[in-house]
Amino acid sequence: MILEISKNGFKIFYRNYLFINHNTKNPAFKLGIGKGKYSMRMGDFKIREKLKQKIPLSNFKIISKNKNQTLIELSSKEYKLKVKIVEKQENLWFHFTTPNEKINRFWISLVAEENEAILGCGEQYSELNLRGKEVPLFVEEQGVGRGDPPCTGDWYTTYYPQPTFISSNNYYCHVDTTYYSKFDFTDKKKHELYIWEVPNAIILGKFDNLLDTISNLSNYLGRQPKLVDWAYDGLWLGLQGGKEVIEKAIKICKEHKIKLSAVWCQDWEGINMTCQGKQLFWNWEYDHKLYPDLPNYIEELQKKNIKFLGYINPYLNNLGSLHKEAKKKGYLIKNFEGEILYDDSTPENCFAIIDLTNPEAFEWIKYVIINNMIKIGLDGYMCDYGEYTPLDINLHSGIDPEAFHNQYPVFWARVNYEALKQTNSLDKVTFFNRSGYTHSSKYVPIMWAGDQLVTWSIHDGLPSIIPAGLSLGLCGIGYFHFDIGGFHSLMGQKRTKEIFLRWTELAAFSIIMRSHEGIKPWDNWQYNSDEETLKHLSKMVKIHIKLKLYFQSCSNIYQKKGLPIMRPCFLHYDNDPILYDLKYQFLIGRDLLIAPVIKPNQKEWNIYLPEDDWIHLWTSQKFSKGWITISAPIGKPPVFYRAKSKYRELFKDLKKI
Repeated sequence: MILEISKNGFKIFYRNYLFINHNTKNPAFKLGIGKGKYSMRMGDFKIREKLKQKIPLSNFKIISKNKNQTLIELSSKEYKLKVKIVEKQENLWFHFTTPNEKINRFWISLVAEENEAILGCGEQYSELNLRGKEVPLFVEEQGVGRGDPPCTGDWYTTYYPQPTFISSNNYYCHVDTTYYSKFDFTDKKKHELYIWEVPNAIILGKFDNLLDTISNLSNYLGRQPKLVDWAYDGLWLGLQGGKEVIEKAIKICKEHKIKLSAVWCQDWEGINMTCQGKQLFWNWEYDHKLYPDLPNYIEELQKKNIKFLGYINPYLNNLGSLHKEAKKKGYLIKNFEGEILYDDSTPENCFAIIDLTNPEAFEWIKYVIINNMIKIGLDGYMCDYGEYTPLDINLHSGIDPEAFHNQYPVFWARVNYEALKQTNSLDKVTFFNRSGYTHSSKYVPIMWAGDQLVTWSIHDGLPSIIPAGLSLGLCGIGYFHFDIGGFHSLMGQKRTKEIFLRWTELAAFSIIMRSHEGIKPWDNWQYNSDEETLKHLSKMVKIHIKLKLYFQSCSNIYQKKGLPIMRPCFLHYDNDPILYDLKYQFLIGRDLLIAPVIKPNQKEWNIYLPEDDWIHLWTSQKFSKGWITISAPIGKPPVFYRAKSKYRELFKDLKKI
């Protein structure tokens, strides 16, 4: 670090890059006092603020400076802020303290360049390059519709925000906070980060290239447990309805040579009929009517090399036995009046949230998972929700709900991680989450994209999962997948045959192929809706299985270096400015380039190839850098591989399937 001091200010350089330019006219630091107001319906939060003060810290004093650390005092007439700057773990750490306990707002400005691309901020569904955007960071529902049609959510709402951004200038910035934040990248000369507390720390990492930047960031955030080996071995088929439905599906798949790796049955714990239709019964014990003697049936499936996956979330149905036990023991979140807080979104029943700040409740639900799920033989499960924690609550630990809201999904992931670790199951059993925050990557084996529309919607359909996976990959997540076909149906929207086939193509070139029936299975095109769909699915599953060796090599690289499996093209070609704005094409590992068809009725597709020698998967035609238009019929999505790849013979064989 280099500190340059002048009469009116100071500059902080790190590895020859200017990060902080503080002067009396344009102070880089501000403090203030404010009060947030939160309202929530079905995980959709409306956040407002009454800002009482925002005070620039114009004055500064260098208290000490030596090889190990620098201490600076910033001040105004009312407030003081001490900034301790330390180099450690290949990064520059800023630590902040202020004597005024009323201060709960903090601003810092980092030097920006006009042509700089900004990536990250967790899982972003609408944008990849965030330059020119103001990005609020708060765990909530992604939104349903997100603008087309307008329903809930905004372009930035996400299950998995993270106060981390990555610059095309080969650095990252992470804010160590769990409070609401807003990152403003709209100014040409500065990036202003606004946090609703004085943060614990801000960490800057500056490197020679983006690959080293992402790798170092992953070192800090933590890497996911290694993916279970059977994950790549075929289709994870989403089913509901019990043993007879499963057996029928297995027969259909066998007849059409569709290799099943797993059946995913989210109704393993039973169903609950309401006036709104069939819903899952959130009581985490297997349903003896739908799945009689489930442990023995799971053993039967395992002998056929088919895994059985279930479902869980941190809610408890008030009609279930587990709710009764948790209520008696005081394990449920309460409001300030001491009453259990219920989500009464359906008139027939209500759902309570487990208070994971209570160590006893944490251990209790962990053992529910161990005894009722892992020990009966479940090979994996969807680990749903985590975004709905309200703010008007009185938590067992006494923590401020504003500080805990973003932490809840991390706690929820850790419960499940510890259940697997405690039973020595991390290499055999897996789970997949949709919500997260900083350090979720330490605990979540797999992230999934959540609940998309069953449509071509740019903001909430098939296209949206691509920037979501890419942005999340830059923020520490290596293992990412999605529902084949999407989930939500709105205002008569139905999953068509064409979009199901295109979604399947994308899944074939992803680490996991998992289908979902959707929220209205009877309205939506399914895997077995006609013979052509079954034939297409068979082909794509065979391609996916054939890629296992390559996927595993990508997984090993993630484990060693923290590089995600699904990568934006600019990670390997960071000197090409065009690539930073191409959010709907990507690399799998180093050698496979995928440009999915994300619009209906397309026979050709435009692709931009980076500086390299590329071979079109289906025709073996060679291409070099630039824009091309390629034939893209269903069954032959735009896929290219590097001519220099050591896996080129494996890729070459894919077109024979």
